[in-house]
Amino acid sequence: MAIFKLESRLNALEKSSTSHQPSSVPPTQKVEPFSVPSKKVELPAKKSEPAAAEEDEDDDIDLFGSDDEEEDQEAAKVREERLRQYAEKKAKKPGLIAKSSILLDVKPWDDETDMAKMEECVRSIHMDGLVWGASKLVPVGYGIKKLQIQCVVEDEKVGTDILEEEITKFEDYVQSVDIAAFNKI
Repeated sequence: MAIFKLESRLNALEKSSTSHQPSSVPPTQKVEPFSVPSKKVELPAKKSEPAAAEEDEDDDIDLFGSDDEEEDQEAAKVREERLRQYAEKKAKKPGLIAKSSILLDVKPWDDETDMAKMEECVRSIHMDGLVWGASKLVPVGYGIKKLQIQCVVEDEKVGTDILEEEITKFEDYVQSVDIAAFNKI
């Protein structure tokens, strides 16, 4: 019933409205058919034999010289020689050596320990790849001072464990060794 009422109202509105009357063809919708002029496509004609011979001659000209086998062999020999020389030069040149800067805290047994003698003992340690640097005495407390000493080591030759063991061998002077700072160079 509701649909019937809607349909009747729609029909009444369509009849009363003249602006919605469908016309035959609105002027904006007129389209002329597109006509393509027909052209005959021509295939390229086969070339005569003298023209084909000229193209073959052009193909024989090598602008970049890539067809010469002798030159290729010579170039290969030169390249191999240069690679061999480069490899020899590279082998002679030492690689990058990894180094580390280490700041060690060397602690004495008590305040009566001779710190000058303790530093002398620590500096007496010589290893390949170990260079001792600056040192200073730093107060810990109750009159006790620790030796703070800098060293530079080559990572492949000297390890921190070996260095600590060597320093703690001086049992009369050294109680313990700590690494205060460790920096890669």
